[in-house]
Amino acid sequence: MIRKPLVTLLLSVFAIGAQAHQVWVERDATGPAKIYVGDVDGDRDEGDDVKKLEATTRVFGTDPKKTVKVVAKHGHLEADAGKGDVRLINDQVWKPWKNKDGQLQAAVFNSRAGRTETSAALDFELVPVAANSNTFTLLFKGKPLANKNVTIVNPEQWTKGFKTDDAGRIDVPVAGKGRYILMSSHELKGDAEVGGEKVQKLSYTTTLSFVAE
Repeated sequence: MIRKPLVTLLLSVFAIGAQAHQVWVERDATGPAKIYVGDVDGDRDEGDDVKKLEATTRVFGTDPKKTVKVVAKHGHLEADAGKGDVRLINDQVWKPWKNKDGQLQAAVFNSRAGRTETSAALDFELVPVAANSNTFTLLFKGKPLANKNVTIVNPEQWTKGFKTDDAGRIDVPVAGKGRYILMSSHELKGDAEVGGEKVQKLSYTTTLSFVAE
């Protein structure tokens, strides 16, 4: 099977508005944070596709200014993030591009591993309503997003789409032990700056992973 370059895959994904390719973080207990690139419920990228994100992926706990070192492994990035939930931001997976409307567009990946903290530290984040709760609020810059699509992948790779309610909340159907991953997307129109370039549209994706025991 011929693998397309990461940039080609990601551009094609956003062109059709899908959530097929992700940058997300996982963690087991208090071990190192592991950042993956690829399909949450499928293949994961390796080698150079992962390594080139080493310098642009910011990993932290609750304070985006207090980042930790990110190291490239063969199939993932790794960071020793200490205790607590772990978050990442990457807005440089690829450079801004012109969309079909002729606007300059950029993409921002936000991700979180863990569900112990009940406050947000990312622009776009799924936040538990209580520590270790199965109910989450989808927040964009601190405000709940109602009636938004959220995809859930369970430990058996069962994938299903849900919508947040009028309060921006979603209940995750936890039916067994293992890792659950939630995904959502949001688009923001208007002038913004990403990597020193002015853009007219931002495509955000967010993921949250947690382990049910």
